Amino acid sequence: MDHTALLDTPATYHCQPGCRRQPLDAVAIADAVGRVILRHATRILPTTGAPLPPCLAAVHAHRVLARVTVGATASDLTLTWRPAIPPDHAGNNRARRLTTARDIARREPLRARQLLHQILTGVDPTSAPAHPLHADAAALLAELHLRHGRVAEAATWAAYAHRSALHPHGPTHPDSLRALHLHAAAQRRAGHHQRAYHLYRQLGEHLTHTSGPQSPRTLAIRATTALVLHDLGHCHAARALLTDTIATHRRQHPGHPAATRMTQHLTRIRNKCAANGHQHDN
Repeated sequence: MDHTALLDTPATYHCQPGCRRQPLDAVAIADAVGRVILRHATRILPTTGAPLPPCLAAVHAHRVLARVTVGATASDLTLTWRPAIPPDHAGNNRARRLTTARDIARREPLRARQLLHQILTGVDPTSAPAHPLHADAAALLAELHLRHGRVAEAATWAAYAHRSALHPHGPTHPDSLRALHLHAAAQRRAGHHQRAYHLYRQLGEHLTHTSGPQSPRTLAIRATTALVLHDLGHCHAARALLTDTIATHRRQHPGHPAATRMTQHLTRIRNKCAANGHQHDN
């Protein structure tokens, strides 16, 4: 840029050709940032079956980068990384918060939810990789949401808790079964009956192998599966499954109060069918 002074005029500056900076390609910048994340911060990326492209890796950059300064070209980058908390210190803090949240969940649910959200800060339940502490926090958060009618949030966090439990334990581990049960219940409460039906079927199959086909837990899940069938409008199939489950329960566990509750559900379904004019064999 040249300085020019003319007679009786103030000093002025004239730009030479090419002086003005041209806008940089945002896609190229995102690609460059994504490649840095793929090289130096893969731990923050979701676990997928296929390699993650740089443009998608860049979506997670805010979790580890405080600032991206761009120079003259898209590859001229200065990255300011967020300060890292020592892993053991961060883990201990999160574990203490989880213990406190579990202790106060009944009497102080709002405070418990706040602690759980602190633990899960930066965790995207739709794509975050499996993490045992995050899975426990997500399961408790889902339970609290269910208890207070926040069914959409409950379903989202229950799905993450279930997925995270499967990764280290496998499908038949007690933690995985508890997470699967919570996931199924949350999906049903959210009105996703088809999804809930498949989850309850899975749970029933796993319990058949781990607890036996005639155990109280397995039969309880079979009864709930029948109720979800009724939610889906398959009242004849629901009545047949529930009737068979009640008969097995009474035969294998005489006097157990669960059979009485199942019978009450069956009576309600029959009454509803009669009110709607359905013709079914008893």
